[in-house]
Amino acid sequence: MAASLHVGAQMAVSLDGQLVGCAAVGIARPGVGMGEDTLMPWFSATKALTAAAALQQWERGRLDLDDAVAGHIPEFANHDKERVTVRHLLTHSAGLVATDDSVEEACGAALMDGWEPGRRAAYRPRGPFAVLAEIVHRLDGRRIEDYVRSELFEPLGMTDSWLALDPARHGAYGERVGAMHTTAGSTPEVISELDGAEAFAQVRPSMSGVGPMGDLLRFYQMLLGKGELGGVRVLSPQTVEAMGARHRVGLRDETFGVKVDWGLGVIVNSWHYRQKPAPYGYGNHASSRAFGHGGSQSSIAFADPEHSLAVALVFNGMPGEGANHKRTQAVLTALYEDLGLA
Repeated sequence: MAASLHVGAQMAVSLDGQLVGCAAVGIARPGVGMGEDTLMPWFSATKALTAAAALQQWERGRLDLDDAVAGHIPEFANHDKERVTVRHLLTHSAGLVATDDSVEEACGAALMDGWEPGRRAAYRPRGPFAVLAEIVHRLDGRRIEDYVRSELFEPLGMTDSWLALDPARHGAYGERVGAMHTTAGSTPEVISELDGAEAFAQVRPSMSGVGPMGDLLRFYQMLLGKGELGGVRVLSPQTVEAMGARHRVGLRDETFGVKVDWGLGVIVNSWHYRQKPAPYGYGNHASSRAFGHGGSQSSIAFADPEHSLAVALVFNGMPGEGANHKRTQAVLTALYEDLGLA
């Protein structure tokens, strides 16, 4: 905060199944302090929840990871995309050109030039997870925001987490809804297009999750519990093992510019390639099995099975990718050291 990288922060940590604590500092929006119960945007950390929804369809026998996407969404087969599978979407190896959160746009899009699905990797922040959400919708019948609320948030006690906040609910939360700031300039400013009832009401399966870090932590505690939390099971142990396993190994991500390994919808610790954290990594001391997902220039959440550690962290300030990486990795490295896990 002294370096003006952010105006506030919120963090929740558990170790060996027990809550170590939650912390909140600074402000949530101008004139409003950050609280442990402040709802903050997750951005791409949302992807792990959408991935879990798709994996529930897998374990219920409704799809196979190597199903062609076009087998579930026939119109997706345009432009030589009939080779793209569900696994390719989850591992960012499908090769879709950049698209927004529109399923129609993703269906009409081509693959990148010369792309062979599964043989190359390029992180795509929106299109693939819009398509995954549409597969869930077609298999289950519920819209993704309703499905995730019923099948994940409510069973896990993530009572203040949403994939979309309708205007009435947004109004009821009032000042508990935080406003993300840009801190890339000389003065922190609220990002107006990401704030307000209309912005929070938009459903984006890749990035519209919102809730306190204490809620998001519960999702990763469930993963450490092999699919169960508080006596409630939402995923099978086999599904959790598959989610955190390396399905994409040793490929240079053409978006990030470095080698990053991927599980099913999550980033698996890739420290070993350069002896330092990859983009949206987990610090210098995380085990090789740590997995999770970050959110654009602001958040990170992950589970480390070898250390029985779960972490959810968000900074209220987007200072640019480089500055965010430097601060996030410093905090996570220090966290392991403070907990005696280094």
